[in-house]
Amino acid sequence: MDSDYVIRVLNSPLEVDAQAWNSLLQLQADANPFMRHEYLAALHSTGAAVPSTGWTPRFITLWKRDEPQGDTLQAACPLYIKAHSYGEYVFDWAWANAYQQHGLDYYPKAVIAVPFTPVPGARLMARSPEVRELLVKAVVAWCQAQDMSSLHVLFGNEGDLSACKSAELMQRHTVQFHWTNIAPTLPHFVSSLPPEGADFSRGGPSENVAPTLPHFVSSLPPEGANFSRGGPSKNCLGGSTLGFASFDAFLATLAQEKRKKIRQERRKVAEAGVTFRWSRGAGISNADWDFFYRCYERTYLEHGNAPYLSRAFFRAMQNDMPQHWLLFVAMQGGQPIATSLIAIDGHSTRLDASKSLKIPGNSEIDADKPQIGYGRYWGALKRVDCLHFEACYYQPLQWCIEHGFTRFEGGAQGEHKMARALMPVKTHSAHWLAHPAFADAVGNFLQREGAGIDNYLGELAERSPFKHAAAGQAELPAFHFPK
Repeated sequence: MDSDYVIRVLNSPLEVDAQAWNSLLQLQADANPFMRHEYLAALHSTGAAVPSTGWTPRFITLWKRDEPQGDTLQAACPLYIKAHSYGEYVFDWAWANAYQQHGLDYYPKAVIAVPFTPVPGARLMARSPEVRELLVKAVVAWCQAQDMSSLHVLFGNEGDLSACKSAELMQRHTVQFHWTNIAPTLPHFVSSLPPEGADFSRGGPSENVAPTLPHFVSSLPPEGANFSRGGPSKNCLGGSTLGFASFDAFLATLAQEKRKKIRQERRKVAEAGVTFRWSRGAGISNADWDFFYRCYERTYLEHGNAPYLSRAFFRAMQNDMPQHWLLFVAMQGGQPIATSLIAIDGHSTRLDASKSLKIPGNSEIDADKPQIGYGRYWGALKRVDCLHFEACYYQPLQWCIEHGFTRFEGGAQGEHKMARALMPVKTHSAHWLAHPAFADAVGNFLQREGAGIDNYLGELAERSPFKHAAAGQAELPAFHFPK
């Protein structure tokens, strides 16, 4: 451990200064609401992630040695001592079984994770890459001193992965399915655009640009022209400058069979007399929160399990971080029958359903920060064919399009999501095992598993739901450009 720093291990998120934690979080790439102090504190205070449920918190914080109680928190991570592997979504049951077969204890182990939340993002918060590496080394040393069998950093970002690699942790990859508010071939096209600041005064694409790539290219200014008066750039994907004009424009990019299937599924729900309304933030009423929990709890119980999260947890979300929640309620015959709760990070980049774009600088929006929706919880009191797809995918995607959100993450697993244009992406974890022989065995396994994941991703890419022109390029829909 560097002599300039001191590590403090806290026994509860409630012992962590909320402002210091959240301020550090805002400095991280891929920060999301689930790492906020309010979210982690609610998991603890409502009894979801506590020792009695197999989640014993040991939040690791790193301070400058001369100011251990000051406001210069240098690095931190949410660590839990685990007595099982439930609620993690990176599966290591086989590792635990192998330990048991050899008469060794796999539990307790240590995980750096957000309980019950398989959302990728920053896990090892730090003010610099160098401090992040110090944090990883300090955590490994702490695990050794505490006789932990292993350490697992789950769903970390690239910065976390790099720091773990420097500390010689083993890398592991899994697959999730995410939707992006842009045609799948446009990023390749954008990479060839002129740099930000080039002169766009000699013309360029407008809101009326045709949805085909050749026309789009022909409307671009010559090389070296200036972008000062607006237009796409290599940075345009960071905000919501480009996006589908409508749900129909999104459907137009899909292969005919996929497009037809989605329309059929939506028609079934509509013909059953089901309509939807949505509420956001403080606009979600107490009655709606109560109804949501009734649906959520029933769905868990129908599958033979008690829910991880209590009504008290969602009450804490309602009170402490309402701005991060979006609720869809399915109505039939004037009565609510189902709900889906979506977490959101960011503000709408359009004023309203007219799809006018907000102007960066005239609002609180950070134009460089992606606006993201996260599929989280769902439940229904009545069965309607295709209602789950409508509530959990089509309504959120339509909302994201209408509000200029950049991405929708569909959660863990679910290859069926590809048919709804949620495309496969790699997610990352890192692992340290104390036992040298088992570390070698797991390392060999992860190499084979990693090759399998790469092959799997290649196979999925060949099954893209998007339609392709003769030249092998996906056709592009109409996009919005700022006026």
